[in-house]
Amino acid sequence: MTDEIRQRFDEAARTIQAAGQALAGPIARAAELLVESYRSGGGVLLFGNGGSAADAQHVAGDLVGRFLRERRGLRAIALTADASVMTSLANDYGYEAVFARQVEAHGRPGDVAIGISTSGNSPNVVEGLRKARQLGLATIALTGAGGGACAELADVLLAVPDKHTPRIQQAQQVIYHVLCELVERAVADAG
Repeated sequence: MTDEIRQRFDEAARTIQAAGQALAGPIARAAELLVESYRSGGGVLLFGNGGSAADAQHVAGDLVGRFLRERRGLRAIALTADASVMTSLANDYGYEAVFARQVEAHGRPGDVAIGISTSGNSPNVVEGLRKARQLGLATIALTGAGGGACAELADVLLAVPDKHTPRIQQAQQVIYHVLCELVERAVADAG
């Protein structure tokens, strides 16, 4: 059992290292989009399913609250957090529309939409990014290898070079923590 445990840690470390090497430039571009949005009075809408829904809420909490340092709160909304809205939209419009409808309600030009999907093919995440594009929001997709259908809808694609959901999610956590740190530093240093 201990060999298997060590093997899982080694696999995670290799995936995270590969993601850091492959995605340093795109992560920097994503951070620039977010900083630009915040500097112009915009905000961030985040969405995903399952573990990715929890990640959306985690990132929103880090941006609204703080990550490492004290600074003003930043507008970030996890579109996964309101069960009443999610279930009413799923009931009235279908589950594929739960994020697109909320992007339509909350998004405005200058905002950034972040869709999180390990496969890159979650229909509701794809539709959320599509609606964001239609409304003039910048789009970032956090996915696994290749990016799936989200790739064509992302201004910045952060596709972890792996196909295994747990490894993708582990690398995504590092990615969004790096984004939060970069954004927080830029916003805090700007005053």
